[in-house]
Amino acid sequence: MAMNLLDSIGWAHPAWLCLLPLALLPLWRDGRATQRHSWLALLPADRPSVLLKWLLRVLGAFAIASIVVALAGMYRAEYAVERVGQGAEIALLLDRSRSMDERFVSSSASVNGPTPGSAAWYAYNQQDQSVRVSKGQAARQLLGEFAASRQQDRFAMAVFSTLPIRVLDFTQKTDVVQAAIAAGEVGRGLGETDIAAALLEGLRFFDDRPYTGSRIVLLVSDGGDHIEPGVRQLIVDRLQAQRVSLYWIYIRSARSPGLHANAGDAPGTADTVPEIFLDRFFQSAGVPYRAYEAENPEALKRAIADVGRLENLPITYQDLVPRRDLTAHAYALALAAVLLLFASRWAEGRSWR
Repeated sequence: MAMNLLDSIGWAHPAWLCLLPLALLPLWRDGRATQRHSWLALLPADRPSVLLKWLLRVLGAFAIASIVVALAGMYRAEYAVERVGQGAEIALLLDRSRSMDERFVSSSASVNGPTPGSAAWYAYNQQDQSVRVSKGQAARQLLGEFAASRQQDRFAMAVFSTLPIRVLDFTQKTDVVQAAIAAGEVGRGLGETDIAAALLEGLRFFDDRPYTGSRIVLLVSDGGDHIEPGVRQLIVDRLQAQRVSLYWIYIRSARSPGLHANAGDAPGTADTVPEIFLDRFFQSAGVPYRAYEAENPEALKRAIADVGRLENLPITYQDLVPRRDLTAHAYALALAAVLLLFASRWAEGRSWR
């Protein structure tokens, strides 16, 4: 244990340590004033005084050593510690395509959406501003609240449109996670969406990581995708190998039929709809999967809250304890030693009568 403690100590300005031998000066010479006496042999033996003399010398040496250590910038290096909590490792995949800058679909609109210039279109555009918030803004706000409510989880994040962009590797630092989620608002996305590439990037977050508990890929998107058979098989293999649970929060757009085919549609016809095709592919992947369809901020909030209730299992993880500056502690010890020396000096007898 002591060896581990010594290994973790570092110095910001190690050149100051050359002055450490000065701490031996109080042990070599007594700086107190001497008192004259006619014959020292007449003085009785005073063991407590001898012990006190050496205690004050050691205290002086300690004060000098503490000052030198403080000047050298003593610190404890960062280190990893294993913790056990309740939660999961969650990889967030947030759609940043151009359609996410649009507002939610009106609940009164038809499947094909309100026609511009129509009464429904006019009513929708007169809605309260909180209802008319964009899909991307609502998703980022609710994901931020979701992350803040799960202090024990570790989060990673990527945003995607035509290509995925890794924003954050796994961390439990709440402020870093919130900054990464807010960064999803920077810039404007492209018109196309490649969900297959985003999924593969999300699964790479788990590469070379020990399996320590529940793993989640949380996909937030307002569109589906037709994925080639070879890529589909690669995604299935990676999902099963990483033992990942997949959650898809689908934010329904205007003119979208949603994730469920009409009763009269033929199976082949339904698969031509990207959202339905993707949902059926996820269902056949052989891993825990759930889809949520949200067409307004309230439905999106309910979906994210449901994910939070489902995944709350024991998890073991490595937490990095940051570097700690010990300079102030060294100065405090030096000050305490100097004050004790001043007190002893004040209490010392000035002369013998």
